[in-house]
Amino acid sequence: MKKGFTLIELLVVVAIIGLLSSVVISSLNVARANARTTSAIQDLKQLQIALELYHTDHGKYPSTSGRWDGLYSCWGNSTKDWIPGLAPTYIPELPRSPNNSTSCGNNYIYRSINGSDYKLIWHGGEDCNGVKKRIPTVLDPTRDGGTNPVVQEYNTNCWAYGIWSEGGVGY
Repeated sequence: MKKGFTLIELLVVVAIIGLLSSVVISSLNVARANARTTSAIQDLKQLQIALELYHTDHGKYPSTSGRWDGLYSCWGNSTKDWIPGLAPTYIPELPRSPNNSTSCGNNYIYRSINGSDYKLIWHGGEDCNGVKKRIPTVLDPTRDGGTNPVVQEYNTNCWAYGIWSEGGVGY
């Protein structure tokens, strides 16, 4: 009598290994997305500190003349100096969104009409609904389809979070 594994036993082992591999890969993808979201929140908070330091020194925030500027922006200037005058004096360099996207709709963007107020968001940021549950104070109220009745008909999910001055909340 020959000893060995049957074809069915081998197939069962391969199926179990495949199932375990998919669970591990899925968990890693979730962990990576969470790390990018945490990094984005930290970037936004560091930029907020830099903006407040700039405001203290100049009596106003850096102005974009009402455009939404960013490293990649669909609605304003796309430039490395997307918050004018902030780097390198107030922050070593302006960060890039952690998803490394070159899409103009999935990046950090900044707007200040006349320097009196500002809004800085991660437009199209990852895990917006997760951030909405964990840190609701950074959710952009004008880009949350879940609570904004004007936006709801177009999108039932939020798609931006960030920071803003009191008067910039409605940008």
